[in-house]
Amino acid sequence: MPRQARIDAPGALHHIIVRGIEKKPIFRDDADRDNLIQRLDRILDDSSTPCYAWALMPNHLHLLLKTGLKPISTLMRQLLTGHAVHYNRRHKRHGHLFQNRYKSILCQEEAYLLELVRYIHLNPLRGGLVDSSKDLIKYPYGGHSSIMGQCFHRWHKTDYVLGFFGNRTSAARKAYIQFVEKGVSHGKRPELTGGGLVRSAGGWVALLGLRAAKLRIASDERILGDGDFVEAVLKTANEQMEKRYHLKAMGFDLNRVAEKVAAIMGIPIEMVWERSRRPPVVKARDLICYWANLELGISITALAKKFGLSQPTVSVAVRRGEKLAKENKYTLMEDWLSIY
Repeated sequence: MPRQARIDAPGALHHIIVRGIEKKPIFRDDADRDNLIQRLDRILDDSSTPCYAWALMPNHLHLLLKTGLKPISTLMRQLLTGHAVHYNRRHKRHGHLFQNRYKSILCQEEAYLLELVRYIHLNPLRGGLVDSSKDLIKYPYGGHSSIMGQCFHRWHKTDYVLGFFGNRTSAARKAYIQFVEKGVSHGKRPELTGGGLVRSAGGWVALLGLRAAKLRIASDERILGDGDFVEAVLKTANEQMEKRYHLKAMGFDLNRVAEKVAAIMGIPIEMVWERSRRPPVVKARDLICYWANLELGISITALAKKFGLSQPTVSVAVRRGEKLAKENKYTLMEDWLSIY
């Protein structure tokens, strides 16, 4: 059975789980952990990707990220490839470091953000790396110590998390600790990482209640949220996929997009590929990047290679292109809406 495509969108919240191959370590010592943190610092900052919770365990790691200027898949590829190369070179090993693909669960933020923060930050306790919840503050490779002010990472948005618990930092931290303490007895929480139906129902107890009432809900293993949220996410993802197939069937590729943009901007087609900072060329490039990425699904990496630019530069171009298209009501294919 082919693996399902990842679901992503600007501002989407993701619970990322990365495991070592055959449950083997992905960190042997603090130098390995520090290497990954340094990569997070650079990659999350460059892509303006907020992180709300994190935990590094011996053979796996958790991240709670919100999509920024780069797709989560691009960001994770950079992070994990860099760490694997460094780890293998340092420990004189060969072969894969991680188990298959990392798990990425798109989450309903309003309902699950704080639950996931607590679940992720309790990992070192559940994994036996600390003896009690009070000792979590001493573990430097988990987000709990950051929230409590024991260490600082600019990519960890601790103020955002604490904002849910109060306006004053000291009072908010006290309330946050109480919230975390209440979660110690909850155990592994399979509804946060297990099958899609369990997640969508809100846990096994809720799922049994729905079954008893003979009710059905939408579910998907890639999504954490209630049935309505799952249906909305899948509907949007499916519509986007159908649109891409339709555009490609109509002959739309990167070159045809460039031709249309050149016509809109009133410039020769050759100019859109120039590495120029002249306003018409920059606007054309922005619009091409936006339509190519959003409408055709061409990756930021591929566009960066085509234009000879960095990935962050192309990500910014996509955002500018979106604004340009909306302000001027530009559409790639005018009759798309009439199809439905």
